[in-house]
Amino acid sequence: QVQVAESGGGLVQAGGSLRLSCVASGRTFSSYAMGWFRQAPGKEREFVAGISRGGTLTIYADSAKGRFTISRDNAKNTVYLQMNSLKPEDTAAYYCNTGPVVESIKRGSSLGVWGQGTQVTVSS
Repeated sequence: QVQVAESGGGLVQAGGSLRLSCVASGRTFSSYAMGWFRQAPGKEREFVAGISRGGTLTIYADSAKGRFTISRDNAKNTVYLQMNSLKPEDTAAYYCNTGPVVESIKRGSSLGVWGQGTQVTVSS
């Protein structure tokens, strides 16, 4: 089973940028679609972005379109989330996870093991 570890969160002012990274264990990383999710205090975890196994297909939540970019490096077992033009409402713990296909990532179905997450705080 693939284990994931997120990093790159921090405190940033509104309008700033952060790049999150998620390193996955195992030699089957390229067999999985990958996705980013977030959970704000008092709210349910929500889908942010997903990427197909080969990286050719990406999908985003409406809140992320035009500001966030998901990418992956299969040689490094790593998926990234570049976040630009951050807003206070982006404040949340961010998590990555695996899925069989990118559509399952968006639906939040057939996901793998959750990591510890990385906290993003955007000040106004």
